[in-house]
Amino acid sequence: MAIDLAKGQRIDLRKKSGATLTNFCVGVNWGAIETQVEEGGLFGFGKKKITKTIDVDLDLSCILINSKNERYDHIYSPLYKPELLQKFGLPNGKLTTVDGALKHSGDDREGDKGGDDGLDNEVISVDLSRLSSDVKQIFFFLNNVGKEDFSQIPYAKIRMYEGTPTQVKEVFASYNVSAESQYANKRALIMGKLYKKDNEWKFNAIGDPTDDVFLGQTIARIVKSYL
Repeated sequence: MAIDLAKGQRIDLRKKSGATLTNFCVGVNWGAIETQVEEGGLFGFGKKKITKTIDVDLDLSCILINSKNERYDHIYSPLYKPELLQKFGLPNGKLTTVDGALKHSGDDREGDKGGDDGLDNEVISVDLSRLSSDVKQIFFFLNNVGKEDFSQIPYAKIRMYEGTPTQVKEVFASYNVSAESQYANKRALIMGKLYKKDNEWKFNAIGDPTDDVFLGQTIARIVKSYL
C-alpha cells in the first residue's frame, strides 16, 4: 500500500522490504477545467448542454540546493523567456540536470480531460545514485502559465513511484495537494522536497500555495524562506 501523505509530513525513502528507494519518478497530475454550458435553441427551446473545456498549462519544476544553501542545478521548461529569467538571475530552462540524475518528461499544456487518466501529466525521473554528493535538498513546485488559480483546477496531486513516465510499476507515496488548503488567487504551489539527513534521503510534503505569477518568484521564495 502506498503512503498517503498529509501536509507537513516527512517520510524516509524506505520500502516495506527495508530497501532504500533510490530510482523513482516524481509525477504531478492535474485536470483541465470542464464546465457544463447550454448552447443553441431559440427563445429557450432546444438548448443542449455541452462540455466546455479550458486547457490548464502547469509546469512541474525543481531546483537543487547544495550544502551551502546555494542553487546547484535546476529543471524547468526551456520555453520560459530568457529575458524574464534574467530579471531573477536565473539561467535558461532545461529538462535534464548536469549529472543526468534528474530528467523531465516534457511539457503538458492541457491537463487531463474527461477525468483522471491514471497517468501523471509531467514527471521528473530521479536517480539518487547519480546525484552529486554536494546536493542536500531538491524542491519540487508547480507554476500556472495561464491565469486560472488553483481553486478552479479540479485536482493537483503529486506521487512518488517506481516505473517510467508512461508506466507506473508501484506507487511509494502520494499527496493530494488540493485537498489541503484554500487556493483562491493562488497560481503556484511549493509541493514538496527531497532532503538529505544523516546521509539518508527523506521527503517532506510541503503543499504551500503562493500567489506567484512567474517561476522566478517561486524560486526566490524558496531560497529566501525554505532553506
